[in-house]
Amino acid sequence: MTTIDDITTAGLTQTAVAGFDASSRLNSGLQEVLVDLTALHLQGKQAHWNIVGANFRDLHLQLDELIDAARTYADDAAERMRAVGGVPDARPATVAATTTIGDFGADEIDTQAAVEAIVAMTRRTVDTIRRVHDPIDAEDPSTADLLHGFILGLEKQAWLIGAENRAPRRR
Repeated sequence: MTTIDDITTAGLTQTAVAGFDASSRLNSGLQEVLVDLTALHLQGKQAHWNIVGANFRDLHLQLDELIDAARTYADDAAERMRAVGGVPDARPATVAATTTIGDFGADEIDTQAAVEAIVAMTRRTVDTIRRVHDPIDAEDPSTADLLHGFILGLEKQAWLIGAENRAPRRR
């Protein structure tokens, strides 16, 4: 088994062993993404439990896909923060105080209104990711690549869910 001592004796510098250490700006950007993804997961669950009306079952199941994606992306963002020296904070009080995506409220919500609200929340989450992307990309293209995947997946979810309320275009 190779030890850290073996690696440093093999001629590698201590910096190479320590790895990339992100700036506070990069970690702050990832923190903003983490908060909105966590909020999207929680708001998606709130809608999932409280929607009523037409296409209930389809939307109920579709929300599970968004919830799973948001939860996975939040975990990826938090783990990336840890990998580059940051400390993620997704405690309920932090998420409630700093999210940018809004809130469903505590009552039942009609499926059509829920579609509009969840698509808006998903797009606001994407807006946060896009806003922090360029400064992160300038410092660490690997982390920016992670953000690209989040954007692609969330925009797809917004399209799939938003299509519930659309009517075909007339040409």
